[in-house]
Amino acid sequence: MKTSLINIGFGNAVVAERVIAVITPSSASGKRLREEAKEQNVLIDATHGRKTRAIIIMDSNHIILTAMQPETIANRLMSNAPE
Repeated sequence: MKTSLINIGFGNAVVAERVIAVITPSSASGKRLREEAKEQNVLIDATHGRKTRAIIIMDSNHIILTAMQPETIANRLMSNAPE
């Protein structure tokens, strides 16, 4: 099985096969997930001090904050999807 990395900005990447969902941070569930992840020490901030534009939910229960638009990440995931 081939592992595909998705660039999420500023030299950071995630394994495409391990991404469960990409959501907007302004949603109620996004805010709750961020707070719970912070309390459980599974929050990863990959924004480099910029505004959080997307939250990536991983199968390892890690929550990743990124400054990239959710649509951009989704497009990158779709372009790496197996056919």
